[in-house]
Amino acid sequence: MAQAKPSTKTETYKNYIGGRWVKPASGQMLENRNPADTRELIGQFPASTDEDVQAAVAAAHEAFPKWKATPAPKRAEMLYKLGQILIDRKEQYSIEMTREMGKVLKEARGDVQEAIDMTFYAAGEGRRLHGYTTPSELQNKMAMCVRQPVGLCAMITPWNFPMAIPSWKMMPALVCGNTLVIKPAEDTPLSTINLVKAAEAAGIPPGVINVVTGLGEAAGAPLTTHRDVRLVSFTGSTETGRIVSTNAAQHGKLCSLEMGGKNVIMIMDDADLDLAAEGTVWGAFGTTGQRCTASSRIVVHKAVYKQFVEKLTEKTKALRVGNGLKKTVEVGPVINQAAVDKILGYIEIGKSHDGATLHLGGNRLTKGEHKHGFFIEPTIFTDVAPNMRIAQEEIFGPVLSIIPCNDLDEAIEIGNGVKYGLSSSIYTQDVNQAFTAMERMYTGIFYVNSATIGAEVHLPFGGTKATGNGHREGAMASSLDIFSEWKAIYVDYSGRLQKAQIDVFDNRQ
Repeated sequence: MAQAKPSTKTETYKNYIGGRWVKPASGQMLENRNPADTRELIGQFPASTDEDVQAAVAAAHEAFPKWKATPAPKRAEMLYKLGQILIDRKEQYSIEMTREMGKVLKEARGDVQEAIDMTFYAAGEGRRLHGYTTPSELQNKMAMCVRQPVGLCAMITPWNFPMAIPSWKMMPALVCGNTLVIKPAEDTPLSTINLVKAAEAAGIPPGVINVVTGLGEAAGAPLTTHRDVRLVSFTGSTETGRIVSTNAAQHGKLCSLEMGGKNVIMIMDDADLDLAAEGTVWGAFGTTGQRCTASSRIVVHKAVYKQFVEKLTEKTKALRVGNGLKKTVEVGPVINQAAVDKILGYIEIGKSHDGATLHLGGNRLTKGEHKHGFFIEPTIFTDVAPNMRIAQEEIFGPVLSIIPCNDLDEAIEIGNGVKYGLSSSIYTQDVNQAFTAMERMYTGIFYVNSATIGAEVHLPFGGTKATGNGHREGAMASSLDIFSEWKAIYVDYSGRLQKAQIDVFDNRQ
């Protein structure tokens, strides 16, 4: 975990408040180190406190009336410019993301690209932001509705997608006319700061976007209770999400939560096993398993169980673990020591408590190029029962549980048998099985013949049950519903008082 201490380095960053880069009120800083090599100091970032949050909220509050009054197409023009700046800086931002977060460079490029995609997609709404008209029940009266901004939005974002996820929240909020304060994860503040620097270069006015970095309790919690914050948008762990939700509810705020997952791939006896094995490796070990959509459970038909495990084992053994900046590396480090301890703890649970078979991996890598980083071998458990803890609880690391099943019905029952409902997948050549699973899996995202990862910005992202509170990100119809509110408008041009539900229409001439 990052430790707060006075800044003694020259490589320091600042909060962005009211259009200015400012030091934290306390003068305290947090170290940000490369998880692939902790000897490398990325920089020091403000350990913000309530005083910084108060200043950031005040700046957003002051900027709101003017930003709201800016025509939506003009707000969109700034987002288009922002998207182009991100394109120009993509490689620089990708390299810096890999250094601070650890994901391999091609995935970091994908993270920045998703921010680019979301920026252009949201900008397109600047000339839509659709409301609708509808007939009135009275003569000479028009009925319609329009969207209006929510107001001041607080955004608390995670470390695993440190530019993509902030963009999911920021861009729709901005095009709708809201102002915002964002608190990025303490492990990956640089990528969010880079996104905001691009927004600053695009000409987004002072106070519209504000950033305070720091720990959750010190900088995040005050945002969830501040009286001027109208909406809290949170992505992170289920445990923290409950706290955020409680704080928001107690203070009458809107709240959008995106939390955990325990996602399943179902592999049927008619599946293309080579394709299924390739997809499983990508879904389970891409981003080192540190995705809420990671494929952490594989339910395999008993008729192909042994054959599939052999193919998966061969592909997993070939993975190269190391520093994500190296071209040959396919799996990077996990984020920090706390993650190492948690993941190794679950591996021990799988072996000793659950009684599953540790088929592959299970160790921390500590020698040679791995000596100074947080590296864990891609790990596979076989002969896993659906009720085992490693098959029920989110591990958030490169640990995969393989569960046998007899048929599609049992696979679906196992797939739905967890508290989460984010993403699921089936590999089959049978269209009937595909559509049956598509209909019966109670998840927010579903894939056919693909892994459980790879969402695109123009479709809704989010899940059911303990994964969230019903909201979705991405897809403007979803995110606009978070960051805007409806206003119903009635225009009576009859020249007399008309009473809806009371006046009776008489069509006699």
